[in-house]
Amino acid sequence: MVSPEIQGTLSGSGSFQVGNWTVDPAVGQIRSGELAVKLEPKVMDLLCYLARRRGEVVTREEIERDVWKGAVVGYDSITTAVIKLRKALSDDPRQPRYIATIPKRGYRLIATVQDPAVRPKAEQGTAGAASAIRSAPSRAALWTWPLSAFALILLAGSVFWFYRAQDAQDGIGTSPSLPSIVVLPFKNLTGDPDQAAFADGMTDDMITDLSRLSGLQVIAANTSFTYKDKQVQPQALRAELQVDFVLDGSIRRQGDVMRINARLVDAGTGFQKWAASYDRPTSQVFEVQDEVTDRIVEALALRVSDQERQRLAERSTDNLKAYDAFLEGQAASKLGTPASNQQAQRAYLHAIELDPGYGRAYGALAFTLAVAFRRGWTDTPVETLARALDLAKKGVALDDSIPQTHWALGYVYLMRRELEQAEAAALRSIAIAPNYADGYGLLALINNNLGRPEKAIDQITKGMQLNPYYTWDYPYNLGRAYYTLGRYEEAIAALEKAQERNENAAAIKPFLIASYVRAGRLGDAEWQVEELQMVNPEETISHTDNVIPIADPELKQAFLEDLRRAGLPE
Repeated sequence: MVSPEIQGTLSGSGSFQVGNWTVDPAVGQIRSGELAVKLEPKVMDLLCYLARRRGEVVTREEIERDVWKGAVVGYDSITTAVIKLRKALSDDPRQPRYIATIPKRGYRLIATVQDPAVRPKAEQGTAGAASAIRSAPSRAALWTWPLSAFALILLAGSVFWFYRAQDAQDGIGTSPSLPSIVVLPFKNLTGDPDQAAFADGMTDDMITDLSRLSGLQVIAANTSFTYKDKQVQPQALRAELQVDFVLDGSIRRQGDVMRINARLVDAGTGFQKWAASYDRPTSQVFEVQDEVTDRIVEALALRVSDQERQRLAERSTDNLKAYDAFLEGQAASKLGTPASNQQAQRAYLHAIELDPGYGRAYGALAFTLAVAFRRGWTDTPVETLARALDLAKKGVALDDSIPQTHWALGYVYLMRRELEQAEAAALRSIAIAPNYADGYGLLALINNNLGRPEKAIDQITKGMQLNPYYTWDYPYNLGRAYYTLGRYEEAIAALEKAQERNENAAAIKPFLIASYVRAGRLGDAEWQVEELQMVNPEETISHTDNVIPIADPELKQAFLEDLRRAGLPE
């Protein structure tokens, strides 16, 4: 079990020795004699983590939990980080001197670890990463960590409220005229991990349904799911998200029967406004979702237009097996690797086989094919993108009442460089669901490609308002806009933040490389090119030219020239 001190601080400011290398987390590099090697943040975190547990076998699950916590991680992320670390240390995996692979178990740091400077005992616990390596922390260390964490929490809170105040001055934030709500992930009470996707799917569907109501501000799913498996009070959610109401609940599904509990809570007072339990056949899960939405509308006295009521009454599928297959595809799609992309395609195809009228499954399948095109994971890119367009159009034809089908069509059009059609589809997605944060994100991406950075910033800001715990693509779009505007340091800050949130996102590195070049940081740009080539050799100048649909020829050529200067091969 990892101690709180180790779990809470993955890299400190003090230097320490690993074998022949001096590790300096504060500047993100390791040194051996005259040789200095820079490590990207997650690789440095991994080195510090292994050093603190020197001699122990550390599993991939522990690394994912303690080093990558809160980020989207594909299976190959940890492997890639270990490869980068071994390369930096000049370590041979077949005859390791630093990191040994323990088959079917994990990794172990086998090199010696020591503090290069001898410190008095009284200083233990405050010396940063090096002191955390000691196997027996002092009492000072045990008290210093929680006090430091508390100070950081206070600082984070101050920054949060400062920006909330700034947002209010700028007209950004939850509208005071509309009630706002966050739907927390429904708890899976079955005890079966395989049923977790079912509970998550119901949560996501509830968010989608409520997002279609123009009279309600709804926090996006990405933010809601950051609270999964956490105990949080409604008043705390009000402070963090500035919401008026909280919807939460639980699901117990066993065979053909289920029990669903749901409640609506006033976030200001903590009092329940409405609560209900549903004991139903599992096949009636969609009817229960409709009833819960209706009760929320009544409890909040929302005005719902006839058009909104018609959309709420429409369901993507009534086939529970198809729904389960779709949820399997959703879970795989989030991992962002070639293997998980193929797995998602198979799951969506299975959902379509079970329900040929399942419009959302067609849209999701179209998106995975467009991602395969973007990442170079297909040997037939032209045919793949053509098939994606056919599927996306069919998804909209079968179900034009939900934002996701229009969003998928917009993304496919974007990959095809048909930007006007892409913008029309994205606008349609937020017309259907005014609270659909990803719709604003896609619009920002489209406008970045159209050379409208100011408009992209406005749209991504709106998306961040609806999705406070936004995913990597939000700061990515900000970074792209800043790059186009010539605000390179701001672009670098945003793109580095995007990369921290998802290292598997291939779109980030090219613009980070270009921003480094423009900021005069050619060494950093060349490092990123090397990392990009190691992870995805398909990323070349010609591939980037094919898959990034920048409309303005001058902007496109300037961007490609920045990549050439950094050493990206043709």
